[in-house]
Amino acid sequence: MANKGTLFIILLISTILLLAGCGSSKDSNSGSSENTFKVGLEAGYAPFNWTQNDDSNGAVKIDGSKEYAGGYDVEIAKKLAEGLGKELVIVKTEWDGLVPALASGKIDAIIAGMSPTAERKETIDFSDNYYTSNLVMVVKKGSKYEGATSIQDFKGAKITAQLNTFHYSVIDQIKGVDKKTAMDNFPAMRVALESGMIDGYVSERPEGVSASAANENYLMVEFEDGFKTSADDTAIAVGLKKGSESTDKINEILKGISEENRTSIMDTAIKNQPAAQ
Repeated sequence: MANKGTLFIILLISTILLLAGCGSSKDSNSGSSENTFKVGLEAGYAPFNWTQNDDSNGAVKIDGSKEYAGGYDVEIAKKLAEGLGKELVIVKTEWDGLVPALASGKIDAIIAGMSPTAERKETIDFSDNYYTSNLVMVVKKGSKYEGATSIQDFKGAKITAQLNTFHYSVIDQIKGVDKKTAMDNFPAMRVALESGMIDGYVSERPEGVSASAANENYLMVEFEDGFKTSADDTAIAVGLKKGSESTDKINEILKGISEENRTSIMDTAIKNQPAAQ
């Protein structure tokens, strides 16, 4: 009986050690995430970010997909990952899912043409700005709105913008506008514009340039008398978890990207965007 008892104890200890070994192996694998910089973006907001089929022009593979992401945001993300000494991982995420993904730890940062609005600042932190842009209207070429110089020229027009963005709220500044339901993304708005469902949509200048370059039927309208916005509304910054330890380092890296370099990166992104986007 004593021998059997001793054997049982030895087997029990061996089993515990084996399980512990398995556990530590799993932990070491999961720890590899410390070496990655997981960035969330839509990959559908050219020239800030888009989806393409290969790695041309420096595009980065989208996590869990055969597709790649390119654009201004991706280039900024690459510089940040390099500065942080981490491997960049692009996580394609719907706009509405970006903040929840950050909160849950699915991503480490939002680099998606996102403005650091007061409302968002209640939930997440932001880096210093990495781009600043003015608001424009994208319309169909040949429409009665293509010569507009003031937002008030859009009285009676069917106008929309992306869901859960300040772009949608500024539409209320147009007197007598026919404000349509907000849409999930920019490709959907371009389709709506093409079909005549809307007369125009509010966007930022780079996307407006991108839209008119991608489709000869689109035209970007810039205003002499435009939308009233705050500095935070027209700025673009990196979204980070509240109290993130990476914020200071990211700001330091961003300071090293000159205004001239940022303009060059954006001009290249506009030139390289896929025609469909």
